[in-house]
Amino acid sequence: MIDRHGRSIRYLRLSITDLCNLRCRYCMPAEGVPKLAHADILRLEEILEVARAAVSLGVHKIRITGGGPLVRRGVVDFVRELAALPGVRTLAMTTNATLLADHAAALKEAGLHRLNVSLDTVDAALYATITRRGQLADALAGLAVAREVGLPVKLNAVLIDELFEGERLEDLVRYAASSGFELRLIE
Repeated sequence: MIDRHGRSIRYLRLSITDLCNLRCRYCMPAEGVPKLAHADILRLEEILEVARAAVSLGVHKIRITGGGPLVRRGVVDFVRELAALPGVRTLAMTTNATLLADHAAALKEAGLHRLNVSLDTVDAALYATITRRGQLADALAGLAVAREVGLPVKLNAVLIDELFEGERLEDLVRYAASSGFELRLIE
């Protein structure tokens, strides 16, 4: 598939939900966003049809996103069906990892190749401030299980000037290095 600028399109991002279990300050208002009616969102089977069509046109890399994709019921089976599409070479997911401990092994078994995880700090109090409702321990537990089952992880950290101090960033860098995770800093 070629776009109007002559670029080859090989990568598809699939947002499978508008919902998230966190309310990160840079991403969502504290009260969240109005929930869409069930009839106003695509069923996973419909999203799979979109992916199937894209793969038939040459897409070989798919990333599952959200909201928080792990809040979507049926996500593991959906990953399994995507991974089974002939031509899919890379299947990744972006998540906040807070629900990952319960899903990492099944996602790996279903065919997920790697994860991008949003993790802005390893300071529990700052994590709670940024996410407005998350527990750092949940995200770290999910990351530990992902590492155990062999899912490669890239950490994405948004640097928020008014919340970050050098020491906290250094702790995040040390955590990423000691865990074998690649760290990407986003301004």
